[in-house]
Amino acid sequence: MTAAVVIYDGSCRLCQGSVVWLSRRAVRGRFEFLPCQAAERRARFPWMEERACLEAIQLVLPDGRALNGAAAIPEILRRLRGWRWLAPLFWLPFVGFLARPLYRWVARHRHWISCLPGSPRG
Repeated sequence: MTAAVVIYDGSCRLCQGSVVWLSRRAVRGRFEFLPCQAAERRARFPWMEERACLEAIQLVLPDGRALNGAAAIPEILRRLRGWRWLAPLFWLPFVGFLARPLYRWVARHRHWISCLPGSPRG
């Protein structure tokens, strides 16, 4: 199976910490992690605007489809040990309704959140 590629803001401590958290729980071979700022990201995914991957996590699936932000979360959860059961919850209308604005808020405030005590850091 080809791994899904998680593209994240490599200069964000919250994002770095999230990648560490994900990598510890991921089913082996299900993910590859790539900072948005990496030359490899630009070479492999030239169609992806840097602005987009600095604003929200990007998940490029093995079939080439790309999901971003809150839309990527259920697909990420499906590939994690012990967390797969949460993915179907995102099909519920109210969860999807809340997930998008909540994700946008966290993404906009991620640098501030990474300074809080107890926040995940890389």
